[in-house]
Amino acid sequence: MNPPNLHRLDYEGRRFHAPDGDHRTVAVYHQQGDLVWGEIAGGSIQRGWTAGTRQPDGTLTMGYTFVLTDGQVVCGRTHNTPALTPDGRIRLHETWERYGPHPTTGTSTIEEVAP
Repeated sequence: MNPPNLHRLDYEGRRFHAPDGDHRTVAVYHQQGDLVWGEIAGGSIQRGWTAGTRQPDGTLTMGYTFVLTDGQVVCGRTHNTPALTPDGRIRLHETWERYGPHPTTGTSTIEEVAP
């Protein structure tokens, strides 16, 4: 069996969390063509959204907005590079930038929740 093409991964219905973070925070992704979006909730995030596009090289370029449980609104953008875990789940390596009164940049990883 050939491994899936990382450039053509289908994100529809896939659930993601930070493997080293709060597992109550889950993002559910959707996809139509190269348009990808998700809803995020749980843990310190009351509600969040992300939307963007899958690029020809398979990466995702997205914007995000989160409303935290303390009422703070966090906005930014992220560039995600997909890889596969040894058991075949999608792992996204994120480079992100946060806007607003406390701008910052960083990297993180989210991965598909095991079925």
